[in-house]
Amino acid sequence: MTDHQLHHLGDFPLQRGGTLAGAHLAYRTYGELAADKSNVIVFPTWFAGTHEANEWLIGEGRALDTSRYFVIVPNLFGNGLSSSPSNTEPPHDRARFPQVTMVDNVAAQHRLVTEQFGIERIALVTGVSMGAGQAYQWAVSHPEMVERIAPICGSSHTSPHNQVFLEGIRAALTADSAFADGDYPDPPRAGLRAFARVYAGWGLSQAFYWDRVYEQLGFATLDDFLTGVWEPTFADWDANNLLAMIWTWQHADVGRTPGFDGDTVAALAAIRAKVLALPSRKDLYFPPEDEEWNLRHVPDAELRIIPGVWGHLAGGGSDPAAAAFIATALRDLLAR
Repeated sequence: MTDHQLHHLGDFPLQRGGTLAGAHLAYRTYGELAADKSNVIVFPTWFAGTHEANEWLIGEGRALDTSRYFVIVPNLFGNGLSSSPSNTEPPHDRARFPQVTMVDNVAAQHRLVTEQFGIERIALVTGVSMGAGQAYQWAVSHPEMVERIAPICGSSHTSPHNQVFLEGIRAALTADSAFADGDYPDPPRAGLRAFARVYAGWGLSQAFYWDRVYEQLGFATLDDFLTGVWEPTFADWDANNLLAMIWTWQHADVGRTPGFDGDTVAALAAIRAKVLALPSRKDLYFPPEDEEWNLRHVPDAELRIIPGVWGHLAGGGSDPAAAAFIATALRDLLAR
């Protein structure tokens, strides 16, 4: 992919210790920055996604309207465009890629928006799944900058049940002997297929499968859906990149922001931004109950639950009804 730019971070110090040498953050911008720099939206990417996966919400006349807003989409560390196991030189290549946290991702994004663009205020930070976690992290790390956040199908921290899910997909991927402890000469194809099939049971809800929505999408059988959608989704991903992003996801918790000593409640209470949380009703690993708990501790917060059977993938734009619900919510928040 060449439709993005790089912000070079140099030797980037990490929260867990050590340095990521020659680090870079990949990003793309949409729209024009206003003269007073008041129209900025930051829209971080999600797990196993790049800026292209966010574009369904961006554009003239869309919820993130580029005739009004300047949208910055920074790519997550580990996604193959920003610094990742697959594009980092030894000794931090492959399975030796260092442990990168949500705090690190937001610290790099903060450097991008301040160093590259001179931005001091952000109208909105929004994101889906791991992008939602980054939205929460922005609000905690830089409360003086962020006016609003809209976390979609995500949370301020990774729950124990969510971590069990992540351990399942990690185990499926690394069980392939071809994985070779991360030093594979060729991709671990069997592990990637197993990873995809395990993920298929979590990304969408029981009701999605009960209602055979996959048939409405043009797949005659369940196996056609698994081989036609889920396996191709992950077939070309670098296994070490997936594992690096999983590590970041598993250790996400705004309570681990410096100054909060692991106190998630205190971190949430320190948020100054207006918060509109958008969980999906049937999300199996970021359920609405988790967001209800989060918002009890945030001073200025609203919850709107995305309807439908698409589960976690309700946040990805594939379901027209969910997409319309999210777009309306974002427009409402930006109008405040």
